[in-house]
Amino acid sequence: MTPRAREIVAAARELLEESGPALLTMRTLADRLGIKAPSLYKHFPDKHAVEVELVAEMLTESAEALEATESRAPGSLEALAEAYRAYALAHPHLYCLATERPLPRAELPAGLEDRAALPLMRACGGDLDLARAIWAFAHGMVILEIHGRFPDDADLAAAWKRGLKALHP
Repeated sequence: MTPRAREIVAAARELLEESGPALLTMRTLADRLGIKAPSLYKHFPDKHAVEVELVAEMLTESAEALEATESRAPGSLEALAEAYRAYALAHPHLYCLATERPLPRAELPAGLEDRAALPLMRACGGDLDLARAIWAFAHGMVILEIHGRFPDDADLAAAWKRGLKALHP
């Protein structure tokens, strides 16, 4: 990406994190940058292309968080789940943008999706079905927490521990 394209993505991320995906439009993005909306199209063909860059950032950052956790606690599903949850809760709008719609696989950097999944795959001993089940559990827990679906008195730490143990005794 050009320096200007990186600046646009950074501004899009700020808008997304502050206000959520509904307010991330090319017009609000241009306003944030102090330019006219048509100027954005010199760098990105449409809003979707900007969103793809944001999804790539989320996958890269979450991969880095999981890789760092894996190096500190090799093979620990509990540690990976904690890192995954912490990342998602720290970036709820970015997490939702990246996970609540189809993944634009063909438009992402080659190997990025696999990189993000590798720490979990290694912790699952290469068992793809187990890794998918654990990811689905973790995603479900995180998205319910982001959307405020648990009661205030819910013991989420206990629910995470029980869910992981049920999937990987």
